[in-house]
Amino acid sequence: MMKIYYAEDDPVIAGMVKEYLERKSIRVSVYGTLAQLRQALAECLPAMVLLDWNMPDGRGDGLCQWIRRNWKELPVIFITVRDDSSDIVSGFESGADDYVVKPFALEVLYSRVQALFRRSGNVSGQYLICGEIAMDLNRMLVTCRQKEVILSAAEYQVLLCLMRNKGRIVTREKLLEQVWDVNGNYVNDNTLSVTVKRLRDKLHQPACLKTVRSVGYRMEDVL
Repeated sequence: MMKIYYAEDDPVIAGMVKEYLERKSIRVSVYGTLAQLRQALAECLPAMVLLDWNMPDGRGDGLCQWIRRNWKELPVIFITVRDDSSDIVSGFESGADDYVVKPFALEVLYSRVQALFRRSGNVSGQYLICGEIAMDLNRMLVTCRQKEVILSAAEYQVLLCLMRNKGRIVTREKLLEQVWDVNGNYVNDNTLSVTVKRLRDKLHQPACLKTVRSVGYRMEDVL
């Protein structure tokens, strides 16, 4: 099922859109502020974002720019209260893919969502996120605090294994097996410890990378 994040501070409109799209088998999470939406994006990516332009804590163009800096291909449709050319231009300049003007027919919004999804595909699986760390799997790009981090092949594979298992403990044995043994490179346990230490240093000692003593490691979102 496609998952959409929707920034909308009007509960009536939000409820109508959510109910309609969920009847079309699209799961919708509604956020009443830009800050709430930003936090949700930092934890897990949807297939698409519907972004109301005028929110209680600011305009949508700033958040759209932030989305584009972090997830270039994530589809964004912005929603404006009037057919104002300056708002529309600002929206596209900030990186939005399409727009809908209020008041809108639910059928029109749905058709725009479907069309954009067909063009862009589901890019949410392209990215892995935990705290300030993000991985773009298509480009094999790792960023921390929105800056690119250069990792060795082993460091990248360790991080990838941990990020794919976010919230679960990954044992040292599993990491050794998946990162080294799968290629026929048999290394001792100390090699993993050194690799994780270097990884932590390059990622500025992230709080989201936890050591489970005598067992392994776990990536988890830190509030």
